[in-house]
Amino acid sequence: MSKGKKNEPFDPDNIKPEEMMKFEIATELGLRDKVIAGGWRSLTAKESGRIGGLITKRRREMKNESLEKAE
Repeated sequence: MSKGKKNEPFDPDNIKPEEMMKFEIATELGLRDKVIAGGWRSLTAKESGRIGGLITKRRREMKNESLEKAE
């Protein structure tokens, strides 16, 4: 048997701060119900990659905005 993570249901009420943006993006992509029912492991590689790409994009935008405010 695999010792990897199990497909545990996701509880949006007990969300960790580092998962907040990830869950918001999943919701925007229409994946909210799938994540709640099956956890993050229930997503396909394509769905996970899309979420990861959007997280990177948003973090970059946030960093650029903070640098612009500092100038």
